Amino acid sequence: MELYLDSVNLEEIKEASKLGYLTGLTTTPTFMVREGVKDIDAQMLEIAKYVDILQVEALGDTAEEIVTEAQRLIELGLSKEKTVFKIPISLEGTRACKMLVNQGLMVNLHLVYTVQQAYMAFAAGATYVCPLVGRLQDQGHDALGLVKECVEITQKYNYKSKVMFSSVRHVEHVKNALNIGVHTCTIPWKIMKKLTENHFTTIGTNQFIEDTRILTTRVGDIVRTEDIKINGAGKVKDALLLMTKSKLGAVVVMKNENTIRRIFTDGDVRRILHENGKDVHEYNLSELDDHDPVSIDVNASLFEAKQLIKDQKVDTLVAKDGDKFVGLIDVQYLL
Repeated sequence: MELYLDSVNLEEIKEASKLGYLTGLTTTPTFMVREGVKDIDAQMLEIAKYVDILQVEALGDTAEEIVTEAQRLIELGLSKEKTVFKIPISLEGTRACKMLVNQGLMVNLHLVYTVQQAYMAFAAGATYVCPLVGRLQDQGHDALGLVKECVEITQKYNYKSKVMFSSVRHVEHVKNALNIGVHTCTIPWKIMKKLTENHFTTIGTNQFIEDTRILTTRVGDIVRTEDIKINGAGKVKDALLLMTKSKLGAVVVMKNENTIRRIFTDGDVRRILHENGKDVHEYNLSELDDHDPVSIDVNASLFEAKQLIKDQKVDTLVAKDGDKFVGLIDVQYLL
């Protein structure tokens, strides 16, 4: 199924053209008005730079006027090989279609609302025949049934015309188009962007990204080195202030510049509070027992750090480069 963008907005067109697989672009005078375009010819020439096939309106009261307008657009600079002239279905429109097709030009007979109109478009040799699904449904008609009939007629009688599913209002319409088997679908950018979206895909992608980060990131890449050390002569209130500043649940209590006494955590605060009541803030860190904290090398992966935290049932690891203390790794970095 050919994929067309339905737009005249240059920013949308530039963004969509980066996909690299759009068949082309459909435009309407209504879009031009909506976008505030003042020079339609200039806008079409600019749009043509970004698309492989451009479908533009060729209007007139008679077949001759329609053909003249198509020829004017070609003389303006649109390519014969890359331009499809959109003509509203009518007797004069079908006659103009046949004239243009005989000249080797492509035509889209659109604003099709009945099977009979579609038949006349097929008979005239239209390159595209275009029912407007959204508009038909707005009026309470069986638009999908019409499109299905059009596709079946092309198959039954071997018409070369491509049935284009247009006036797409939501992503379900694209599913409808695929299930019916239309040859072409033209879709607004806001809907096209949603076609690759799915909640479970997002969850899976985020999981893959996180797992890749865990496996490829080193402890040394994310270790916290600032606002994590406190002298052993300090008090609990000093440790709490430092923890608030670092936004970690622990600080390292040092014996001296290079020697660690222990890790002080918010769990220690609760234990001291339980044992000493109101005096917790003035409690001296020097009164706490020394213990060797769980450590990990800075060259280890986050996966290894995550496993160590799980196995040792701790929330914080001391990161070392050999025997040298470097900083802290908190469990929040690994969630």
